[in-house]
Amino acid sequence: MAATASAGAGGMDGKPRTSPKSVKFLFGGLAGMGATVFVQPLDLVKNRMQLSGEGAKTREYKTSFHALTSILKAEGLRGIYTGLWVGSSRPWLSAGLLRQATYTTTRLGIYTVLFERLTGADGTPPGFLLKAVIGMTAGATGAFVGTPAEVALIRMTADGRLPPDQRRGYKNVFNALIRITREEGVLTLWRGCIPTMARAVVVNAAQLASYSQSKQFLLDSGYFSDNILCHFCASMISGLVTTAASMPVDIAKTRIQNMRMIDGKPEYKNGLDVLFKVVRYEGFFSLWKGFTPYYARLGPHTVLTFIFLEQMNKAYKRLFLSG
Repeated sequence: MAATASAGAGGMDGKPRTSPKSVKFLFGGLAGMGATVFVQPLDLVKNRMQLSGEGAKTREYKTSFHALTSILKAEGLRGIYTGLWVGSSRPWLSAGLLRQATYTTTRLGIYTVLFERLTGADGTPPGFLLKAVIGMTAGATGAFVGTPAEVALIRMTADGRLPPDQRRGYKNVFNALIRITREEGVLTLWRGCIPTMARAVVVNAAQLASYSQSKQFLLDSGYFSDNILCHFCASMISGLVTTAASMPVDIAKTRIQNMRMIDGKPEYKNGLDVLFKVVRYEGFFSLWKGFTPYYARLGPHTVLTFIFLEQMNKAYKRLFLSG
């Protein structure tokens, strides 16, 4: 969402209301899916690290690099793309891509439409605080829509760390969604919905504020112009702030979505229970497990998403609106 704050969302060249709403939703989802192909391994490492050492101070992985090498050694190259696709012979949409198709499509689509609705007749964009409210609203709505795919993704990326007899063994994301509904009830698809939405609100608020300030600082320095390099650097700075702010909420979301029933009772009562148990049994700084891969994923994913979005918007304008 950070990039949209300065890009104007509705029209990357400063000219809003240039294409139908359906196109804006579609391009947002496609852009997020394209970015996910590049950053999925980092997401998997982050999820594994957040689940490692659950309930104890002993950690399965010492560092992000140790996690990555361990996964590659135990599961091979395909292992780091678990949850993205399931074999080239199976053309089903993966959990990672389905999450982007639902979450990012909704998030960017709603942000774009609201941004344009609240833009003045003279082209004056909404103020900073209003942008933040729009961003948080879009993020929370997108998170609600994307939670089922998120639950499937968390479980699929976590499966490889379990003993063979405990693995869920979902064949693909649709198999995961169907089995979760049959075996645990349809409401399980929205397990962790509240912390997921809370994370989306925190992420969007932090990104909007830090990205805007970082970009302005870089431009004022005289060493940058408003181009991809500036966007990349501002996104990486923004990612650092956003990662620090959102990781405790993210680990609560991850643990709740992956939890099992023990003697008929869930492992955790709610997000606060997760945070309390993590601090008590694993240490305060365990709230930031997976910081490096999460940070390494967040900045580039934002940049790649909006690079793809810019190019699709330009192609649409050239092919369909130029005449």
